[in-house]
Amino acid sequence: MSNSVKTIGDLKESGWESVSVKEEIRRNLIKKMQQSDDLFPGVLGYENSVIPQIQHALLGKHDLLLLGLRGQAKTRILRMLVNFLDEEMPIVAGSEIHDDPFNPISKFGRERVADEGDDTPIEWVGRDQRYGEKLATPDTTVADLIGDLDPIKAASKRLTLSDEDVINFGLIPRVNRGIFVINELPDLQPRIQVSLLNIMQERDIQIRGFNVRIPLDLFMAFSANPEDYTNRGNIITPLKDRIDAQIITHYPKTLDIARDIARQEAWVERQGDRKVIIPEIYREILAQVAFVARESEYIDQKSGVSARMTITALEQVVSAAERRMVINGEKETTVRIADLFHMVPALTGKLELVYEGEQEGAVNVAKHILGKAINKTFKMHFPDPQQKKKEGDDDFYKPMLDWFAKGNSLELPDSLSDSEYKNRLDAVNGLNDVVKKGVNFEEKNLYPVKDLVVEALHQNSMLGKDDLDDERSYSDMLGSMLGGMGDFDDSDFSKG
Repeated sequence: MSNSVKTIGDLKESGWESVSVKEEIRRNLIKKMQQSDDLFPGVLGYENSVIPQIQHALLGKHDLLLLGLRGQAKTRILRMLVNFLDEEMPIVAGSEIHDDPFNPISKFGRERVADEGDDTPIEWVGRDQRYGEKLATPDTTVADLIGDLDPIKAASKRLTLSDEDVINFGLIPRVNRGIFVINELPDLQPRIQVSLLNIMQERDIQIRGFNVRIPLDLFMAFSANPEDYTNRGNIITPLKDRIDAQIITHYPKTLDIARDIARQEAWVERQGDRKVIIPEIYREILAQVAFVARESEYIDQKSGVSARMTITALEQVVSAAERRMVINGEKETTVRIADLFHMVPALTGKLELVYEGEQEGAVNVAKHILGKAINKTFKMHFPDPQQKKKEGDDDFYKPMLDWFAKGNSLELPDSLSDSEYKNRLDAVNGLNDVVKKGVNFEEKNLYPVKDLVVEALHQNSMLGKDDLDDERSYSDMLGSMLGGMGDFDDSDFSKG
């Protein structure tokens, strides 16, 4: 239509009808629902909770607030609302605030239509130009959002400050007939939030003491973190009252969803001819890390554990494997337990501890959480070694543990080549039988699963472990304890 419709007269002949932005969103939502379209592609885990509530709000022509902890796809969802707008929309040509050709609201638009009538030229704006967004930083001003009088414009055009032409429109009026989003709403100072009250209820703006009200056609949406209500600020009661729908977001409720999110979002297909294979059981561990962290007494649960943590952790793990390939001149490798422990920097940067101490404390908490995730995943596929021991049925792991009890140890440097890595794991008597009895796996994942079994037995206090910066060494638990005692001098026991 935009190629042939260039004036208001053309627009009238085309049969185009002017509707409010909320009616437009509602109409397009219904059309997408009838066509069974994916309304929010790439947003996983909200199919039966958040998304239906958003549909209800849009069908009811309601402004909405997404309330949830960090890393719950709030901003992503809000930015996708633009897909419910028409592909193109006509405006009075040259209008700063997207004047409706049939109902202009700015002085510029009204005068142009009055002067030129059906010959008034129109422009077509795409849906992306009808979306505005502002992060609610403490320095945000009313002028930023609403607008202000521009004395420079007044001076250059020789106008008085009472002339409507001296108005400099803010971000919100510039997306008139569109969607405006404010992220982290509680961070907006209360006096700035007050400036939104008229927009939310009366749908107009007042700039300074200017004696003109400009009615806007807007869909308003917000995001907020519940912790912000007490930590950094709050949403003033009159504004909360004007937001029609408050929708609570949440973290993935199942491991499968968490695993799928990481699979979708993480950058694991690296350029070049090198390939990193990620066994599914390792993807389960990565997803489990977030679930363990969300239950940990060491983590501040009010702050939340972002889904971004799992994504970043997976990328760190792949990078560790990629680094090893480069060092050894290899073209393919599989993720190992050593690689998992290289995700620790991704955890320490995204986990808020209940008691903030030295940086070393954050590292230890991260390793503790990763260890628990390894153990929980292990027990989903293998018998619980502690339970077997209590029941007096330890034949499942005994041949392997006996090998370590004889004084043997398993040393696994992080940069070990694939061939040497396999040789060392093959040398552990009984390990192969444990793996084959415990879990279904592809042959290419045999050695990473062997590695997992050894680490899990350490997590169950059945093998000792010396963990250096770039090497892990596993040995018999008793021998490891006695070896640790040997580090003390005899005089340490004779004192006092």
